[in-house]
Amino acid sequence: MSSVTVSGPGLIQGTFIPPGDKSISHRAVMFGALSDGESSYTHFLEAEDCLSTLEAFRAMGVSIDHKKGSGKITIHGVGLRGLKAPEREIYLGNSGTSMRVLMGILAGQKFEVTLTGDPSLTSRPMRRVTDPLKKMGAQIKGKDNGNFAPITIRGGKLKGIDFDNHLASAQVKSALLFAGLYAEGQTKIRETISSRDHTERFLQSAGASFKRAGQWLVVEKTEHLKPFHAEIPGDISAAAFFITAAAMTRGSSLTVEKVCLNPTRTGLIRVLERMGASIQTTVTQTDPEPLGIIQVQGRKLKGTRISKDEIPSLIDELPILMTAMAVAEGESLISGAEELRVKETDRIHSMAVNLNRLGAQLEELPDGCIIRGGAKLYGGKVTSFGDHRTAMSMAIAALTLEAGEVVIEDTDCVATSFPSFFDELNRLRK
Repeated sequence: MSSVTVSGPGLIQGTFIPPGDKSISHRAVMFGALSDGESSYTHFLEAEDCLSTLEAFRAMGVSIDHKKGSGKITIHGVGLRGLKAPEREIYLGNSGTSMRVLMGILAGQKFEVTLTGDPSLTSRPMRRVTDPLKKMGAQIKGKDNGNFAPITIRGGKLKGIDFDNHLASAQVKSALLFAGLYAEGQTKIRETISSRDHTERFLQSAGASFKRAGQWLVVEKTEHLKPFHAEIPGDISAAAFFITAAAMTRGSSLTVEKVCLNPTRTGLIRVLERMGASIQTTVTQTDPEPLGIIQVQGRKLKGTRISKDEIPSLIDELPILMTAMAVAEGESLISGAEELRVKETDRIHSMAVNLNRLGAQLEELPDGCIIRGGAKLYGGKVTSFGDHRTAMSMAIAALTLEAGEVVIEDTDCVATSFPSFFDELNRLRK
């Protein structure tokens, strides 16, 4: 178990190109594997979670060319019905996206497979996916009636259902959209609050029988998907740590290039601007995913409120926003974020414990927290709780210290999403 020490205070200055987007990298492998023909991608995120997805499809007979460190992958697609039964259970490490979305694909196959993962993943709730897939006709077994992995799924003859995505979960939605490609009749998903829409964009580009109708997403049985040749945009969830660091430290100046600007992912920018941040965005590409440039100048921020409707567009960025709120002027409130309690760890608890150790004032709520800003932070020892976003948020907190250093224990988890984070932090901090 490794630890990292980050001294403070510090500024962020320079130019940063984020690693490939994690959500899009997962889906790139999935759609490439299910397409008819060869797909190729550049700027693929070579983090443990995405590599878990890659290895899962290799285990099911998909040939994937990947040279470590190149960011390039070539996937020799086998079509929607060309996957083969793996020789053993599929291990997905810490990746909730891999497990939840993959279940939707497996629901349409003609073989049985067991999905498992590390202790964190096997403690995360899965019934949100398994229950609707069972209604579609999949046979699923797991602990607590299919709520926890290991989960065994046997595909079957599926039928379309109407589903209200009240959790505003992109993982649940994506699983059902994939299952709908194999189902008789229409699979209809209603979203009153939009979650990230990367799967929908892939479906449209791949030529699937898919459409949007108001609040409804409608998918029908599809025979073929077109292959892809694309550059994966930079991950705004990875860039969020340095964007927020620059925004909340006076004297900082940061330019982020080639970053995903999909509006379902940019809630962080909207909240920081509401807090008084100086941020300018420029869109340089619109299809298939908006991407562009973000420029940030540091200044003193003020507190704000984040409500349930905003959560889906910044769910992964809430830990780093808590850090900014701890030192901003005035009080902040986060509500409607109970989903944070069932991530890789309980992120509400992990951030409250760690920031309070450094001198912040965070009060936990069942669905969020109250943050009394204006804190003067000092050095101390914190732990990641095994969660990559908690670990990276605490490293950024060190830049706001009055004095001292932050010792972060158990930092191996950062490799699940951003293996080069600490190298980039050392390069950008002044």
